[in-house]
Amino acid sequence: MKVLITGSNGQVGSCLVKQLQSCPNTEILAVDRNELDITSQSDVIKRVSAFKPNMIINAAAHTAVDKAESEIDLSYAINRDGPLYLAQAAENVGAALLHISTDYVFDGDKEGIYSETNAVNPKSVYGATKLAGEKAVIAACSRTIILRTAWVFGEEGNNFVKTMLRLGQQRDELGIVADQFGGPTYAGDIAAALIVIAKAINIQGESFDSAKYGIYHFSGLPHTSWCGFAQTIFDKAVEQGVLKKAPLVKGINTSDYPTPAKRPANSKLDTQRITEIFGIQASDWQRALNKLSSYQ
Repeated sequence: MKVLITGSNGQVGSCLVKQLQSCPNTEILAVDRNELDITSQSDVIKRVSAFKPNMIINAAAHTAVDKAESEIDLSYAINRDGPLYLAQAAENVGAALLHISTDYVFDGDKEGIYSETNAVNPKSVYGATKLAGEKAVIAACSRTIILRTAWVFGEEGNNFVKTMLRLGQQRDELGIVADQFGGPTYAGDIAAALIVIAKAINIQGESFDSAKYGIYHFSGLPHTSWCGFAQTIFDKAVEQGVLKKAPLVKGINTSDYPTPAKRPANSKLDTQRITEIFGIQASDWQRALNKLSSYQ
């Protein structure tokens, strides 16, 4: 299997590189934005044509949700145009494309959990650009799988877990949003899920059922609020000696913490399809917090 990984230094990309390096008979070309500008169609065509992967995993994205509200052109370039160029290049060389998307394609107004077939209606520029990216790659590459995920955290990059650990050392009390709900998702579990899918496509080759291409949801269970997520982080940090004392966590409303971009109040994703098709279980985010020293 020849795999091109974009966004290789990000939260998911770095996990992909580490995990794929231990896979036998796998050749990896891992590139970050300094090595491949996915918003340059000519650069993408040149790199893909030279390497000729049979699998492209796009882990590159403009994920600065609030900045996207003012960096609209940049967000569309990275989240829509770049994936489109990768999809076109994948189609040209007969490769499959695995593309990461987000819960932000939903408005979050629904009760219960979101399935892959529920109507999309992004409230933010970030969500709109990611939805545009989904549509672009599906139209351009016949062998596309989109993995929607949520509340990503890991040892690399900036994320909620690292922020909480830092603030937990600095403050005695924190107000955390308690009226947004979703499934925290460990970046290493996202990478593992993508590799399971990539291997299935590669091993089955032409016999891979085309009906299995399309959109899948993958995130963590049990669902919780940001406030509940924070409390679990602090409880585990104290247990592991990462923090001497947990700060007092007070639940606040979204309206008490205004941000430029609107967040979905409900980001609960139904992960049943990916389990049924590929045998992939939801991310166990609580287990992923058992080595918090590695997040510092």
